[in-house]
Amino acid sequence: MAYLFYDPVRLVKMEIIRHIEDLNPALQGGVTALGNFDGFHRGHQVVVGEAGRIAQAKNKPLLVLMTEPHPRAFFNPSGESFRLTPFRERLNLLENFGVDGAIVLHFNKDLSSLTPEEFTRNVLKEGLKISHTVVGYDYRFGSGRAGDAGTLEELGKTLKFGTSVIPQIHFGVEGAAGEPYSSTLVRQALKEGKPRQAAALLGHWWTVNGPIIDGEKRGRRIGFPTANIEFHDSLVPRHGVYAVRARVEGAGDILIDGVANIGIRPTFGGEDVLLEAHLFNFEGDHYGRHIRLHFIAGIRPEKKFDSLEALKAQIALDCETAKELLGDPENAHHHLPLPTLEAYLESHPNPPF
Repeated sequence: MAYLFYDPVRLVKMEIIRHIEDLNPALQGGVTALGNFDGFHRGHQVVVGEAGRIAQAKNKPLLVLMTEPHPRAFFNPSGESFRLTPFRERLNLLENFGVDGAIVLHFNKDLSSLTPEEFTRNVLKEGLKISHTVVGYDYRFGSGRAGDAGTLEELGKTLKFGTSVIPQIHFGVEGAAGEPYSSTLVRQALKEGKPRQAAALLGHWWTVNGPIIDGEKRGRRIGFPTANIEFHDSLVPRHGVYAVRARVEGAGDILIDGVANIGIRPTFGGEDVLLEAHLFNFEGDHYGRHIRLHFIAGIRPEKKFDSLEALKAQIALDCETAKELLGDPENAHHHLPLPTLEAYLESHPNPPF
């Protein structure tokens, strides 16, 4: 499982609650955003941001309630990995945003069989003692996804808590102007090899993290040593070459430019998908350390080369292309900092409803 380490934005640690009975009394009565928030894209940030606005006004803690595993993975465990942000990466984003507590319920047969009324009464009201909920317009809950945002509003009136429903949030990103933000569009951008467009939808750089594993050291033998990472419970973008930036555990709070390849290494007859990152001006044995790899821009699809010399020449060109892309002011890392509640409220002085 990927290791959690992150950009030092927030000093207050978010509490993670696995069982409602273990909820810190100080977090009871909180304002709670409901959802899975895969990717924590700009639409998700509005949901949690508005919960934060209400929490500040009520002087209540800001909570997020989500489930693990994702219901889609629970009902189709053999399906292709689709997660934009595996669990630990999602916690990283929520903590940096300013969430006080993440309630992570284990999604199983018992939880999935609760009716909307049972979930609302047993979990939200009696368990969390919530004062207010915030959900997106397309929120569904309860057995068979029978409950929607309107259901929650009506149940909230009966059980004496407030509900805010966030409408569709539209955007003007290239190729999708006017559409609402969605995790599906982010996945589509990554499957097309467009991490910059994915980042525009997310509002932060798309990131893979995990331990650096021992590889076959082919890159080192041809003059381009790589840090190898396995995909765990994460969507795999289009196979190809990308401009990236990395933070490596133990290397200090620095960003390291590089170039990465996702694919099966067809020139060497590979079969397993692997992520290999060549980091510029970064040497040494780093096996076992954890790395956060931020995908900045796509360079080219993966291809098979006729010779090792042709591969080496192309990698050299890819490195130069990556340096140009990473030097573009539009791709400056601070252009898309990790989202925070403070930044959200400053850029959205009024609620969108």
